[in-house]
Amino acid sequence: MTVEQGTTGCPFSGAEPDDAFAPYVQYARMNSLLSLQHPLSTADTEPGFIIMSQVKELLFKLLHTELTTARDRLRKDGLDDALWTLRRAGRVQQVLLVSWETFAVLSPVEFAEFRDVLGTASGFQSVGYRRLEFLLGNKNPAMVEPHRGSPAYQEVLAQLHEPSLYDEALALLTRRGLLAAGADGDPAEPYRSGAEVEAAWLAVYRDPTGHRDLHLLAEALMDLADQFARWRYTHLVTVQRMLGAKPGTGGTSGVSWLSGISEHRFFPELWSVRSEI
Repeated sequence: MTVEQGTTGCPFSGAEPDDAFAPYVQYARMNSLLSLQHPLSTADTEPGFIIMSQVKELLFKLLHTELTTARDRLRKDGLDDALWTLRRAGRVQQVLLVSWETFAVLSPVEFAEFRDVLGTASGFQSVGYRRLEFLLGNKNPAMVEPHRGSPAYQEVLAQLHEPSLYDEALALLTRRGLLAAGADGDPAEPYRSGAEVEAAWLAVYRDPTGHRDLHLLAEALMDLADQFARWRYTHLVTVQRMLGAKPGTGGTSGVSWLSGISEHRFFPELWSVRSEI
C-alpha cells in the first residue's frame, strides 16, 4: 500500500521534516546536521575545525554504541556476536584515528587565528569521550566532576557505575573456569586486575586451539586497546604540532597531560602477559 502525499503515514513522521521531497535528507536529518556549524571568527580554517570536532563526537557516539553492544553480548555468553561487533568497532576506531589528519595540517598561525574564540572550550569536556573511557574500564570518579552542573552529568555518572567491557570479559573467564570468582565490587571501581587475571589470559594464550573463541576475544580486545593507544598518541603529537608546550584550550595543561595519559593502556594484563608467552 502506498502512502499518499499529505497523509500522516510517512515513516519519518514524528519530527519536523528536513525535506519532504528528499527522503535521504529527511531520514538522516541532514539539513539540521548541516546547520550546526557557527564559526565565531573570520578564519578560513575555523569551519573545518568545528566540522571535524563534530565528526569525532559522532564517531565517539557510534563507538560507544558498538562497545556497549559487545559488552552486553559478553554478559549473555554471546561471544561470537560480541566478536562480530568488536570487528565493526575496530573500523570506527580507524576512522577516528585518521580524523586527526585534518587537524595535523593546521599550522600554528592558522590555529591562532581563531583559538581565542574557543574561550574555555576544551575536548577535555567531551561527554562522549569520557563515557568511552569509563565503558572501557578507565574509571576515575574525579573525571565526573568536570561535567557537574551540565545536562550530561547524570549520564556520565551512570556510565561510571555500569560494568565495563573488561569487567564482562573477566566475568566470562570466570564462567569458563579460568579465573576464580572474586568478590562483587562496585562497578565504579577500576576493573579487577593482578596476577590471577594475567594467569587466566596466559592459559588462553598457551592453548589457543582449546580456547579458540577466548583467544579471538583476547586479540580483539588488544586491537581495541592498541587503536586507542594510537589515537591518544596521535592526539598528543597533533597538539604538540599546533601548540608546542603552551597550555591547552580551556586552561588544561595541554601536552603534559596528554603525554601522561598516552602511557595508559586498557586491559593491562593482555599487555603484560606477552612477556610470559
